[in-house]
Amino acid sequence: MLEDLRNRIDAVDKALLDLLDQRLALVREVGEVKREHGLPIYAPDREASMLASRREEAQKRGLSPDLIEDILRRCMRESYQQEVGAGSKCLRPDLGRVVVVGGRGRLGKRFAEYFTASGYQVSVLDKDDWHQATELLADAGLVILSVPINVTEAVIEALPALPAHCTLMDLTSIKEQPLGWMLAKHPGPVLGLHPMFGPDVSSFAKEVVLYCQGRGDNDWLIAQMGLWGAKLVAVDAAEHDASMGFIQALRHFNSFAYGLHLKASGADLNKLLTMSSPIYRLELAMVGRLFAQDPSLYADIILSNSQHLGVIKGFREQLNQVIALLEANDKAGFIERFEEVASYFGPLASDFMHESQLLLAKSKDSRSG
Repeated sequence: MLEDLRNRIDAVDKALLDLLDQRLALVREVGEVKREHGLPIYAPDREASMLASRREEAQKRGLSPDLIEDILRRCMRESYQQEVGAGSKCLRPDLGRVVVVGGRGRLGKRFAEYFTASGYQVSVLDKDDWHQATELLADAGLVILSVPINVTEAVIEALPALPAHCTLMDLTSIKEQPLGWMLAKHPGPVLGLHPMFGPDVSSFAKEVVLYCQGRGDNDWLIAQMGLWGAKLVAVDAAEHDASMGFIQALRHFNSFAYGLHLKASGADLNKLLTMSSPIYRLELAMVGRLFAQDPSLYADIILSNSQHLGVIKGFREQLNQVIALLEANDKAGFIERFEEVASYFGPLASDFMHESQLLLAKSKDSRSG
């Protein structure tokens, strides 16, 4: 009896595989249509409408709407990856060459891949190719700087004169200084860009890209990245750098300090993982993720802006105040501060609770033991 039921489940699973194969084939066709007509990979209104409709259908069938949404969202993530292969419409076929300075690095390579898939002529200019710089840049319509923060100014200074119509754009995680350096170097269009993701993303769809206008008409470039599915957010350069103190520098510093403390304490990571519920495992994973990456990158991010140290010192002061409450065994004081922060977060606290529950469910699903 049990074996028969399992065999029938296996048959249904195989049917699901056939349906998924059909769905992905249709997605590839959709990608071609979107490319031809200049439509973005990610259409939030269409996605929201489709999910709402499927949830309603699931409810009528007595199925969990959350289950159906989970399945469809995973399918859509795969779909976005499939559509990337089809590329996007080239909005500036007359642009000239796209030159990615530092294009053999992981992030620069990703941008080179996207521009190539969209039909642009793309060349890479890396440190070993500098003897070709004048030749490669002579007909450039877009120059993308994808180099470490600490050498950005020197690379900008070393650039030969660019064509007047060429857009000069950087990808660094600070914006005010690089934007100033580019404006001083190049009299043509300038744009500061900060992709809020790493090179390991499978698709730009739904990824946030911050941009700071420098000079000239850069609307086509912003629109091109929009076709890739990215969420483009305009921000003032000074505001960007101040915000990154909290979004990047403080978070990276906190993970770094947490990792240092674990090491200094001699904590057994495997035992901690064995005893951790999904939320603590996820938190530990986010700390460990930092140490699987390039230390120079994170040192540059934290040290790139003098404002970051002020943010970190302010965090230290808050830690000292909380430690003083603990040393005084002041439970009432702790609760009072807790409620103050809860009021500051307001409705976002409930939103974050829901969002984190979804993440924890996915984390739990992925555990094998």
